[in-house]
Amino acid sequence: MRVAGLISGTSVDGIDVAVVDVDEGIKVIATTTVPYPADVREAILSVSNAPAHAATIARLNFLLGELFAEAVRSAGVPLESIDLIGSHGQTIFHEGEPVEFLGRKIASTMQIGEAAIIAERTGIETIADFRPSDIAAGGKGAPLVPFLDYQLFRHRAIARVALNIGGIANITVIPAGAGMEDVIAFDTGPGNMVIDALAPPFDRNGERARAGQVNRALLEQLLNEDPYYHREPPKACGREQFGAGFVHRTGIDVATATELTVRTIALAIGKYPATEEVIVSGGGAHNSYMMERLATVLKPRITTPAEFGIDGDSKEAILFAVLAYQTHQRRAGNLPSATGARNAAILGKVSYT
Repeated sequence: MRVAGLISGTSVDGIDVAVVDVDEGIKVIATTTVPYPADVREAILSVSNAPAHAATIARLNFLLGELFAEAVRSAGVPLESIDLIGSHGQTIFHEGEPVEFLGRKIASTMQIGEAAIIAERTGIETIADFRPSDIAAGGKGAPLVPFLDYQLFRHRAIARVALNIGGIANITVIPAGAGMEDVIAFDTGPGNMVIDALAPPFDRNGERARAGQVNRALLEQLLNEDPYYHREPPKACGREQFGAGFVHRTGIDVATATELTVRTIALAIGKYPATEEVIVSGGGAHNSYMMERLATVLKPRITTPAEFGIDGDSKEAILFAVLAYQTHQRRAGNLPSATGARNAAILGKVSYT
């Protein structure tokens, strides 16, 4: 079955597309990224973990549906050859940990990019809204990428960690010879999110961080005062913890923000001393300074998904193609060991044509 996977991540820089043939294995046919127009990106950021009018969110939901549908066409693969679309959409709020709300403990998440629009514009059955089913089963709704990491990187004799540095950084711990139930995954803390806010749209190659000076006192304060970094998994974080409010509250600079990302990743991976290889993907893999710092503080060998024939920038788009296939086959797509769900769950909601 040929499936198109779509996602825009927490960095809100554009729509990643991957067209994949999924049956017995995973064969990537085409990948591309479609940047958001500047005004659309600004509008998304304005409603992400921020007070917003319901009308703005509703309009953005339908607008992004149009943009996601156009992104499928941009992959250069004939629509008539695509059997299914899996769209993560654009996260504007994620709170995997239940909080008190109107007398109940509620966890919640919201992704926009209307699937009915995608299905109607492309003529292809579309599956979207993957996270709520895991939350309904008591999970954090994230991370979902371990389902793919396990299939791509499991080795009978080598213990590996798949590290993704997007807006938020997350790891998938895959012990040597692991079964699915042995996989552990969680968000380590900020990835590029704080850096991007300080050096928009991003700090190319870490040039500003390299030229700056780390505020050691602030760094140690942040590492010691935030209990998130020391909490046991499963756990997930997002713009709610490390968005604009974090930047303004802490007065952090680019060099210190970069070092915070590096140190919190190292702290997380250091809890798994058997790790022999770390496979780095996401926007952070293009930040040469960050990669140098990781090579300094991590003991395992560092590599990228390219060594395994996978475009690291497209890994999450590939994931949502695979998860859509799982849902189409009425099979679960979460890993309870990673999300904390009570049980495996079939993810997503279907828009038919």
